[in-house]
Amino acid sequence: MKYENITQAKFINRPNRFIAEVDIEGHKEIVHVKNTGRCKELLIPGCEVWLTAPGTPDRKTKYDLVAVRKDNGILFNIDSQAPNKVVKEWLAKQDYSKVTAEYTYGNSRIDFYMERGDEQFLMEVKGCTLEIDGMGYFPDAPTERGVKHIRELIKAKKEGYQSILAFVIQMDGVTEVRANVETHPEFGEALDDAKKAGVEVLFLTCHVEPDELQII
Repeated sequence: MKYENITQAKFINRPNRFIAEVDIEGHKEIVHVKNTGRCKELLIPGCEVWLTAPGTPDRKTKYDLVAVRKDNGILFNIDSQAPNKVVKEWLAKQDYSKVTAEYTYGNSRIDFYMERGDEQFLMEVKGCTLEIDGMGYFPDAPTERGVKHIRELIKAKKEGYQSILAFVIQMDGVTEVRANVETHPEFGEALDDAKKAGVEVLFLTCHVEPDELQII
């Protein structure tokens, strides 16, 4: 998944979860943050960030903030829409006969429905942008929606689907994601229940460039 254009900037602050102030060659710009998570360990004043300009008419902000370099030197993609886009590209290269995005199951919209022979698959995608000492953690903010999706995957597994919870690791060098139980204990409980029920937990490792996210 590539961005058509990219601009480097320096992060100044984040007045709220939707916007940030950045410095582009001495000019202060208000930009949209494409991640509603906290990202407090990433978005530190003075850090390098990268922006893309979608060119959508009548936007309040010209740029979206999509990548940041952490103080340990690791580059992170923090675009919350990127995981589904990159998984869609990845699934197209796998041996599924059918792939449908945004599939309605029960009371939820599951990210992907796939078929292979007589097997039916449901996959929910979560993007991981929290790294501590080389380990990925999810979520970085409480997510009742995430818990609901896991419960739906457990239900689907009992009904005969192959259920998959896929973590897209939006940084290099991290190969595993654990539940961030300090932030959301209920998510950890749901993840444990999913594993016991036979839901497959998939860690999709990635390579990140300022203008690219690629599953490797």
